[in-house]
Amino acid sequence: MTVIDDTYAEAFNTKVAHLLVTATTKQLAYIAATEATGFATSFIGCPAEAGIDEYIPPSRTPDNRPGYSIMICQNKTEALEEQLLERVGQCILTAPTTRVYNLLESDKQTNLGYKLAFFADGYQEKVEAYGKDMYKIPVMSGDFLIEENFGITDAVAGGNLFIMAKTQQSALAAAQAAVNSISEVSGVITPFPGGIVASGSKVGSKKYKFMNATTNEEYCPTLKDTVEDTKLPSEVNGVYEIVFDGLTLDAVKEATQKAINAIKTVPDVVKVSAGNYGGSLGKYKINLLE
Repeated sequence: MTVIDDTYAEAFNTKVAHLLVTATTKQLAYIAATEATGFATSFIGCPAEAGIDEYIPPSRTPDNRPGYSIMICQNKTEALEEQLLERVGQCILTAPTTRVYNLLESDKQTNLGYKLAFFADGYQEKVEAYGKDMYKIPVMSGDFLIEENFGITDAVAGGNLFIMAKTQQSALAAAQAAVNSISEVSGVITPFPGGIVASGSKVGSKKYKFMNATTNEEYCPTLKDTVEDTKLPSEVNGVYEIVFDGLTLDAVKEATQKAINAIKTVPDVVKVSAGNYGGSLGKYKINLLE
């Protein structure tokens, strides 16, 4: 029987933009969305946290083409605006047949399309297309279209779960099941590779002052007989962490419960826990037993 630890994941405020990327084929849209959300696993060492939210079929997109919604998070609005310009400009504008739309209604907006349009070197044109104010940028393949304004709002980052199992294979299977279940929750991303964290970290270092983050030795199976304050039961030999960000606190809570339910279906999972810093990191407490 899997034990669910009576603890909480500590989440914190961040800023988010929610975009829709469409293309002539599902594959092309997926490639662009993947590129735009790369190198964005953790604020610890990346300029953003980002990921694909969900596939949007042609029946639900403004231009009746397949698309993917993506979320890009940063803790400061100015930094998020910079990330949007760089990621859309370098990874979506450059991708074949793409268009970009805003998915977030918010009082706070950034004129991303207006800024990116300067790439057209004076040949840009503001147009109304698909019921939206957009900029048309001539490129080699034709015209690239992007909505003029994009919303920015507060979001919740830092939802997390620790999966402890008897074997590495069981822990991995449970982690994959958790990620699959979280993907069913609209407005939630799992920014790490495949949604799974293999190298969970702690803040700072016990030995090296120049390190901002180091391995979380209390959860390393190969150190459980060496580290005095290990958090692992004796039978645990595989651990993975899941980290997820959401548009709302309710979305992160829903993702947490769906993930736990999925994890419990996998044999040999011993325990599910979460990381927190006693309330010093963020104001949100995502209780696992909720």
